Amino acid sequence: MAAILSDEILIQQALAGRQSAFAMLVKRYEQYAFTLALRFVKNREDAHEVAQDSFLRAFRYLPDFRGDAKFSTWLYKIVFSTSLNHLRKQNPDIRSLDDEERPVKIKDEGSPDAAFALEKGERSAMIQRAIGMLSPDDAGIITLFYLYEQSLEEITQIMDLTMTNAKTKLSRARQRLKSIMEEKFAAELY
Repeated sequence: MAAILSDEILIQQALAGRQSAFAMLVKRYEQYAFTLALRFVKNREDAHEVAQDSFLRAFRYLPDFRGDAKFSTWLYKIVFSTSLNHLRKQNPDIRSLDDEERPVKIKDEGSPDAAFALEKGERSAMIQRAIGMLSPDDAGIITLFYLYEQSLEEITQIMDLTMTNAKTKLSRARQRLKSIMEEKFAAELY
């Protein structure tokens, strides 16, 4: 059985010229990079492009990685800035909320577990739609903190914020999310 190499070892190997080591880092983080990019650009094709561009930038700037933060935090920062650059270049198309809805598939719709799963899936979809209505900065900080469970320290590094600014932005993003939930989904919440 092959040992799982740490990010630090893979980075050292990649810096020494072993391309397969960087490929392992890409494989390890490609889904995270894609999901984060998708949160911002809202389009699968663009998210794939942003994720690929982010890995290219990561490879190019790997010698500058100091190890002060985890590699994942450093990579998320690159994905975040690449996503914002992409959004600045594009005129984001505004889509209907109906485009975002996907039916929840449950095997036995009559069981209590199925009803709970349906309700949970509907609430999750509702929250995802509400997050999609936030600005990219608000959606980003909410996503990083709650979905990716990044600490505030990691978020400060990813988003180039001070700790005070990160706390303030997270608090304001929560308030905006709460307002959207109450305004747009009040009937579904209660």
